[in-house]
Amino acid sequence: MRLLLDTCTFLWIIDKSERVPRRVIDVFSSSETVAYLSAVSAWEIAVKCAARRLMLAEPPERFVPQQRDAHGIAALAVDEDSALYAARLPPVHRDPFDRLLIGQAIVHGLTIATPDPVIPKYHVRTIW
Repeated sequence: MRLLLDTCTFLWIIDKSERVPRRVIDVFSSSETVAYLSAVSAWEIAVKCAARRLMLAEPPERFVPQQRDAHGIAALAVDEDSALYAARLPPVHRDPFDRLLIGQAIVHGLTIATPDPVIPKYHVRTIW
């Protein structure tokens, strides 16, 4: 499976939080899964840190790549096709970070690991 981690899912997985269902952990840990963290999530983490809504042990520019690498998660850049697709999505979800993740998942054929109940309304593959 090609798995795109929602921002909260990434943070909970690296924190070994019990909020992540066993099924998601099993898929994430499978040797057949390639997990991705979008640059959108890195941006969201940096924005939340700057606003003091998220506290990390290190600055986000060190924390995100270190944790991503330590957990075998690939980086996913924001591409033009995904950005343009996200702009065409109906206004079901107002969060611009999530809208771009949805666009990336649809354009690249990824499954989003997310607890957000609104995201599946876009008919994008999800797991939780």
